[in-house]
Amino acid sequence: MTSICWFRTDLRIEDQPALYAAAASGSAIGLFIISEEQWAAHQDAPVKVDFWLRALKSLSHELATLNIPLKLLTIQRWKDIPFALLSFAKQQGATSIHCNREYGLNERNRDRASYKLLKEHGIELTGHLGTTLLEPGTIKTGGDSYYRVFTPFARACRSALEARPYALTPAPAKQVKLASVTTDPVPATLAYCQNVSQTIREGWPASEAEAHKRLEHFSDEAIYHYQRDRDIPSLPGTSTLSPYLAAGLVSAGQCLYRAMSCNQGETGTGKPGVTTWITELLWREFYQHLLHGYPELSKHQPMRPQTNAVLWRDAPDDFAAWTKAETGVPLIDAAMRQLLHTGWMHNRLRMVVAMYLTKNMLIDWRRGEAFFMRHLIDGELAANNGGWQWSASTGADSAPYFRVFNPISQSERFDPKGAFIKHWLPELTNVSPKEIHDPLPLTRSAIGYPMQRVDLRSSRLRAIEAFSSLIP
Repeated sequence: MTSICWFRTDLRIEDQPALYAAAASGSAIGLFIISEEQWAAHQDAPVKVDFWLRALKSLSHELATLNIPLKLLTIQRWKDIPFALLSFAKQQGATSIHCNREYGLNERNRDRASYKLLKEHGIELTGHLGTTLLEPGTIKTGGDSYYRVFTPFARACRSALEARPYALTPAPAKQVKLASVTTDPVPATLAYCQNVSQTIREGWPASEAEAHKRLEHFSDEAIYHYQRDRDIPSLPGTSTLSPYLAAGLVSAGQCLYRAMSCNQGETGTGKPGVTTWITELLWREFYQHLLHGYPELSKHQPMRPQTNAVLWRDAPDDFAAWTKAETGVPLIDAAMRQLLHTGWMHNRLRMVVAMYLTKNMLIDWRRGEAFFMRHLIDGELAANNGGWQWSASTGADSAPYFRVFNPISQSERFDPKGAFIKHWLPELTNVSPKEIHDPLPLTRSAIGYPMQRVDLRSSRLRAIEAFSSLIP
């Protein structure tokens, strides 16, 4: 019997339940579907798609060691996938297809339509738990609703994981080679992502081995200082695993398992750095569960419907300055340059720049969310949407509307010597430590650095006023 593993955002062979199940039920064939038009509709970043292609090439080599061929189909829109899957399965003589469940609305609609059509023709599409730690829908409040507050959600997750620890799925055994099926070559690039810089490619090697190398390096030392160092953008204090989690080169379960091994098997007590990192894994889990429970999030609607009435500013020049790293606030501009040059931004800075756009500039969070998705190598709908709604005070367990980060204070606190700013804004290299966070007008004029686009104090009050009548 032949079975298909349909790879999506799970480009690995270890802790890959769909692949293991496909290999256990017959001779396995891997499948990946290239959907450039759909990716464009989802605003997936070219750097992310390029990362996927490089990860696919690595995956193809790993699968070859198991005698599992990888086939590629080009289906531009997901609405056409059910019929393409049916045709492919019939062509291969497959009786079953396995995949790991995804929780966005379009993804679920795609999978439901595929399941229904395949079932009608005697082919079983089976979904597995492979992208989250716990199945969304299994962690609910006493009132049988999805948690909208993180702390009790995290507590419930820890209890569930302690009662039934996450079990890693082994890689499948080597199978007898299928003489009739050959592996398709993975394209080096696509029109969608042909302009990605070599610098970004070198900065983000795309393979399962690289993901584990980073996880091991982080857990050897940095994880123990994570609580202290994670907010300092000039330090290598984070795991840099987010692109690998987004593409599924490493699973959340593997990250949790490694963290627990550094903490005597504990998830909530023990070493502060480790438990803090586990909490960040649970924030990722929280947003995935919310995406499943509230389909309107996939439609870019706020978790707090009343915030739809916020009178966002139509300020194209301000928005353009934000996108070009020309706001006149050094920390904001340095963070945006990091994003534009590397496809990634430090997590603390994601909150700061998002709050600056949505509160100080009072520009609709959806514009920032979309811009991030078009540039992030680790862009995930759940995490990106959750992060932006947190900063904009429109989401679940978000920052109170009256909490507005002062980017100058954030700069002084988390980049006190201006090391991060000077790295990304070399024009400020010779600015004194006293001025680096907010250069004086004469200094700005002398070096050609722009004045601030908005007044931080008055814009903060404007944001509070805009929200105060809408959110109790």
